[in-house]
Amino acid sequence: MTTPDTLDPLAVQRLRHPLQFRRVRVLQVHRPSPHLVRIRFAGEALRGFVSASFDDHFKLALPTEPDGELPLPTPGPDGLQWPEHAPRPVLRDYTPQRFDSAQGWLDVEFALHGDGFAAQWAAQARVGQEAGVGGPRGSFVVPTGFDWHLLVGDETALPAIARRLEELPAGTQALVIAETADPADRRVLPSRANLQLRWLTEVQDGGLAQAVRELRLPPGEGYAWVAGESLVVATTRRVLVEQHGLAKERLRASAYWKRGASAHHETL
Repeated sequence: MTTPDTLDPLAVQRLRHPLQFRRVRVLQVHRPSPHLVRIRFAGEALRGFVSASFDDHFKLALPTEPDGELPLPTPGPDGLQWPEHAPRPVLRDYTPQRFDSAQGWLDVEFALHGDGFAAQWAAQARVGQEAGVGGPRGSFVVPTGFDWHLLVGDETALPAIARRLEELPAGTQALVIAETADPADRRVLPSRANLQLRWLTEVQDGGLAQAVRELRLPPGEGYAWVAGESLVVATTRRVLVEQHGLAKERLRASAYWKRGASAHHETL
């Protein structure tokens, strides 16, 4: 692991964490808007949970039946070992929105779009149900000291965007372009930064890539972060690099999902 004193203050840090699966239970279920569910997981195993970056992702393990058996892997000489003759859980990638490793709880937000397994599970989630948390395996830590931060994404990116805005210091300029299929899913995004926020509805507004084309980036050193559907993210990334001339080391673009596919997560 690189230490901060060896780095340019604006250089990204890549951290690795030991891979561990933790058994948790649903503690609270909250619906902040019609198509979003925020679930608080809790358990003694979450004490010591580490998430160093706002866009970390971990593997959420769900039983194949909501109240069914949930076997989890254990560390072995050749990596994680799954129990033999037991049903493998369904694994999906999610962002830790808020967590308290000392108290042993973790908040995760689910977008209820489509008919994906995790979305269906979240829609029926009840207090006491079991799940597993694996990772995060690593963190991509973007310094907060840039003059400006551009955050672009759809509903699936909102937990990471909200967490980042809460982390940014006063005096920083934050530009957010966020898209929701339903305007009722928009929310207040608290931040000490100077926030310029634009909400989009895809059908009416032409989507994220078009909004980024219309954007004028501020002067100074900045960093752009984009997440959402694979094709949209790839298009938006090209706009930032080719039209706005943003250096690739000042940009992180992640496909959190792909239309027509399941369990898709990719850094572009």
